[in-house]
Amino acid sequence: MLDVYRRNQLNAEHPRSVERRLLAEITSEMISAVDDGLSGMALMPSLHRNRELWSVWSATCLDSDNALPPEIRATIVSLALWVGRFTSDVVAGREVMEPLISVNKSIISALA
Repeated sequence: MLDVYRRNQLNAEHPRSVERRLLAEITSEMISAVDDGLSGMALMPSLHRNRELWSVWSATCLDSDNALPPEIRATIVSLALWVGRFTSDVVAGREVMEPLISVNKSIISALA
């Protein structure tokens, strides 16, 4: 019964709330990975989810039917490209994850 309730709640949830909740969940995983001292390939589960979400947002913003203003869509696409490149640098050990976490936190606040 609880599963049915949760599914219905998700169906009734505003898309912005779903995006915020998902990004917060992924960001929490990233913070936990940093707190646990993980590095390199051990970061991939949370980094992959983050990159995947940003890729979906980018693809959605490139859709001509997207109702967001063009400048916001362009910003999201640019951020998604940066997330992809920076994530590769984190996995390779050339960068740390904190800037990704910071960007995510900014977006979480903007979606609130």
